[in-house]
Amino acid sequence: MNGLKKILGFVWIAVALIVGYFGITVLGIPKITSGKQEDLVFGIIILFVLMPIISGGLGIFGYYSLTGEYSDDKK
Repeated sequence: MNGLKKILGFVWIAVALIVGYFGITVLGIPKITSGKQEDLVFGIIILFVLMPIISGGLGIFGYYSLTGEYSDDKK
């Protein structure tokens, strides 16, 4: 089971990178450069509030899985 948790740690880190890339290239930058006021506000919220929370949380969760923080035999 601990081996599966370490493999899923890699998966969570990969998902964090993919979500970060998608959030920046599809949701963040195009909304900021569109020129509309409501898109600008949405783009700023996506880039500076949501992306660090989402990508950082997934990345930290994956890192903890890789380092064994969730292992069953930890004392």
